[in-house]
Amino acid sequence: MIEMILMSHVLFGMLCIIATVWLFVDALNASEANQARIKVLSLGVAVTMWISFLIAGYWYLVYYAPDKAIILKGPWPFAHKFFMEMKEHVVIMLLLLTTFLPIVAFNNLAANKAARKVVLWVTGLIGLVAVAMDGAGALIAMGVKVALLPK
Repeated sequence: MIEMILMSHVLFGMLCIIATVWLFVDALNASEANQARIKVLSLGVAVTMWISFLIAGYWYLVYYAPDKAIILKGPWPFAHKFFMEMKEHVVIMLLLLTTFLPIVAFNNLAANKAARKVVLWVTGLIGLVAVAMDGAGALIAMGVKVALLPK
């Protein structure tokens, strides 16, 4: 069950990335026909990011301490010292960007070129940062695994 909590964090993070890429493509091709979908996707990006963040916070507070100790005693202490610390701080930017996204996306992007440009920039930033956070999470998980390998 514990692993399912962590995997749900990853699942919602990946759903956030998928919705972000979909929204980016829809914003590139903004028309009257896809305005409703753009609004729904922007809300989906925000909701999935917040769910992923809340699950991660719960995991960190309740279950991460033993993993942290294992990582710090293992051959990859940087997995926590750099990557986990970086994730803890950079995720705030993701929360801000994903929360801001629906505010801008609720404009008519087909008619408002400035709003469309902002949505494209914000979704691009969200996508890049979220993929980097996913990679950092993989390195943290690998930090536990290499520390548990027989010597």
